[in-house]
Amino acid sequence: MTHLVPTPAQVRWQQLEFGVFIHFGINTFAGKEWSDGTVPASIFNPTELDAGSWVRAAKEAGARYLVLTAKHHDGFCLWPTATTDYSVASSPWRDGQGDVVREVADACAEHGIGLGLYLSPWDRNAECYNDPAAYDDFYVQQLTELCTGYGPLMELWFDGAGSVGREYDWGRIIAVVKEHQPEAMIFNMGQPTIRWVGNENGLASDPVNYVVDRTSDTQYTETSSGLPAEHYLPPECDVSIRRGWFWHPDDQPKSVEHLLAIYYQSVGMGANLLLNLPPDSRGRLPDEDSARLREWKRELDRRLSGVVEASVENHDGGATLSFPASVTFNHLELVEDLSSGQRIRRHVVAADGVDLAGGMTVGNRRIHQLPATTASRLHVRFGGGGDGEGGGGRLVSARVYTGALDAGVPAIPEGYEAPTGEPE
Repeated sequence: MTHLVPTPAQVRWQQLEFGVFIHFGINTFAGKEWSDGTVPASIFNPTELDAGSWVRAAKEAGARYLVLTAKHHDGFCLWPTATTDYSVASSPWRDGQGDVVREVADACAEHGIGLGLYLSPWDRNAECYNDPAAYDDFYVQQLTELCTGYGPLMELWFDGAGSVGREYDWGRIIAVVKEHQPEAMIFNMGQPTIRWVGNENGLASDPVNYVVDRTSDTQYTETSSGLPAEHYLPPECDVSIRRGWFWHPDDQPKSVEHLLAIYYQSVGMGANLLLNLPPDSRGRLPDEDSARLREWKRELDRRLSGVVEASVENHDGGATLSFPASVTFNHLELVEDLSSGQRIRRHVVAADGVDLAGGMTVGNRRIHQLPATTASRLHVRFGGGGDGEGGGGRLVSARVYTGALDAGVPAIPEGYEAPTGEPE
């Protein structure tokens, strides 16, 4: 593995671990996942919109950042942009004087949550979209408005849907980000600093490699975009609490078990989780979604309770974890020292010569759930078979959790797949 080193901003983003996605816009009122830019702005009218309630729910669930769909593929803008009439300024909401992005930005600042914005490159409303040079000007202006009008941004989300084969002037686009929001993570396109995990089920797979030479394009194609060289690009796992991304009255939230399984296979694999919470046509999170979110958080907190920290002694090819006394646990957490890059490619955890758990990468945070085990010392081996893997790998911390020895192993419902229908 190439030992590329993360930037301080990348490390900070990885340590956030869990964020909330907010898909909200004209589709919420049109009953669609995809609209084509012709739905009239006049139907956008959330009569009870409360962005503060979205952010409070996110924070109470443990999220440390929030990404809002400022403009989805339909081109409808949630802020009063100067680039188009297809925005909140042409809607009856707040008598055309409203700004959803402003309300969300203010709520994030008040509650100490990082703000990210999603600005779709594909725009099904913009008349200039078929003129690449004119659209680049249009898009750069929109991005500049967002990067200069709403305070510090933690992430900018560039979704690849609809853009396969389309060339944008990414040099100009990313120059805006670097000038106005140099600490913001750039998602998956242009000059990315983080990448899409490659599915909309919220699941990473072992190994979770932070150094890659390409990024997956969309859920709807098998294509990927090559990078000019390998880059350190940790993945983000996006998934909706419901089946769809936008609110639909006949949809329901995922079960607590399903959400737990997603957490173990995203954050627990060393990736970030971005969980979508779609507000309804009132501009509120549905009551059942809020209740499910609280149930999930309670169970997650229960499972990851009773923490006992280990002292970590790193040595060539592994580490020894020692506890103050013999302890019975069923969750083990390992955290890799990423200051010199991701180095652990394989690991096995043993006690008294018996292997308890193992896998490939460790990364930002690796959580193993295992049968209740009693030990005062654990041994972690890096690499395997004398192949030299894991050379230079180190753990920065390790801990076990003792508070829920009865917890079962959660599973993804058999056959579950997020909707993958491509737009017309």
